[in-house]
Amino acid sequence: MLRELKTFVAVARYGTFAAAGQQVGLTQSAVSAQMRVLEQSLGVRVFDRSGRSAVLNAAGRHALPLAEQMLGLYAQMALPTAVAEWQGVLRIGAIATLQTGLLPEALPAFRAAAPRVELKLVPGVSLNLLSQVDVGELDLALLIKPPFDLPKELLQVSLTCEPFVLITPLSVTGDSPLQILAAQPFVRYDRRSFGGRRVSQFLREQHLQVQEALELDELEAIVRMVECGLGVSLIPRAGLWLQRPTQLRVIELGELTFHRELVAVLRRAQRQPALDCLLDCLREAAAEA
Repeated sequence: MLRELKTFVAVARYGTFAAAGQQVGLTQSAVSAQMRVLEQSLGVRVFDRSGRSAVLNAAGRHALPLAEQMLGLYAQMALPTAVAEWQGVLRIGAIATLQTGLLPEALPAFRAAAPRVELKLVPGVSLNLLSQVDVGELDLALLIKPPFDLPKELLQVSLTCEPFVLITPLSVTGDSPLQILAAQPFVRYDRRSFGGRRVSQFLREQHLQVQEALELDELEAIVRMVECGLGVSLIPRAGLWLQRPTQLRVIELGELTFHRELVAVLRRAQRQPALDCLLDCLREAAAEA
């Protein structure tokens, strides 16, 4: 029955019997036969079939996380219990500031504990990385906490919080963040990103109408735009710009300070000692920072 469960998960993930067959090495008719066996064994239908699509019905949505958990437990039976004995590849996705910040701080300790594990680092923005974990393309994603509840199949682990600050060119005078934001052109942290949504929320709460100059999602690029006099910006105190001399004023927000939370996301069914070890190393690095 394990092969039927594996195929069931593939059909649920890729949406058609043909696409699932390509992933698991079966013909479309073989996938269809396995799904009939599964439904006969369970005594319920798990898909609503419409044309070429196979959409999970209520019974299928209930069965999917259980099937993933069973497959995950089966896979773990053959794995070594000591992290030092683990070998293989972990696919880790991370936003830019975590690639150059917390992750490098954590990896030496992880490498010492699990020397035979190879890491493949995948860059991306938070929403895309979250989707890649959800469909099984990544084992772990390091990203900004989503502003919505995650599916129950996903586990979210808090790592650290980063405060936002106001950055301005050296020529800008004054110390009131709200007055500066109201008077100066604004370089906006992309409002579609999870971090940018925190900025938009802050502006709404403070009833501020800013003069939009530019909108982008790369923190290092925002810093350069501000250094060159394009405007002012609200960004998290994070990134390589903190480690070099800058032509900026950095103004704390005081009692108005808001944060973005950084989290790790993984599938509950794929928890393993190597991933748990990496999470421990990340939390230790965050605590020391």
